[in-house]
Amino acid sequence: EVQLVESGGGLVQAGGSLRLSCAASGFRFTDYAIAWFRQAPGKEREGVSCIGDSGVNPYYGDSVKGRFTISRDNAKRMVYLQMNNLKPEDTAGYFCAGQRPGVTGYDSWGRGTQVTVSS
Repeated sequence: EVQLVESGGGLVQAGGSLRLSCAASGFRFTDYAIAWFRQAPGKEREGVSCIGDSGVNPYYGDSVKGRFTISRDNAKRMVYLQMNNLKPEDTAGYFCAGQRPGVTGYDSWGRGTQVTVSS
């Protein structure tokens, strides 16, 4: 069974940092691209960042470029999202998702971790 479990969310002041973790199990981790999405109440889900199996050339959404960094440790089956200079508009539930090779879209999702940034 594919499982993705997020952790690391919390309450932080504007300008602060958090590191989110996504622990993967139940599938061939090195074959999968892993992404972070976020969704705030009343807003559409937004793609934050994505990293392929090799970790080369990750994607970042415009709203987080220069502030967030995605990385993966294939040996530990982990993906991380380092979030610096957090802003109140970063407040959302953050979800990691897995994309199988050859498949369009993400079909494996974690339950999410809440990030709240106070002004």
